[in-house]
Amino acid sequence: MSSDMLFALAGTVLFVTGVAGLILQPHLLHKVIAFNIMGSGAFLVLVGLGQRGGQPDPVPQAMVLTGIVVSVAATALALALARRLFNVTGDMRLPKALPDD
Repeated sequence: MSSDMLFALAGTVLFVTGVAGLILQPHLLHKVIAFNIMGSGAFLVLVGLGQRGGQPDPVPQAMVLTGIVVSVAATALALALARRLFNVTGDMRLPKALPDD
């Protein structure tokens, strides 16, 4: 098994783990961490499969760098929203239903 396929396989495992955590965990901080694991898996798959004849392709590498920047911004937004929810409700879990006004 080549190193490219090993990276892609590890990325797939990370992505599936992140999806499972995103679905199964009710705590918002755990969901943010699972989202980051899922993104890291996607980046690893892109880098692992982004080869042309043994030479690294710069396009997937540029996509991964752009994705890292977007992932950091999305994480910051998610943490700010989770903190706001905690300040309003006192709980880090999403409410089952919104109360009627």
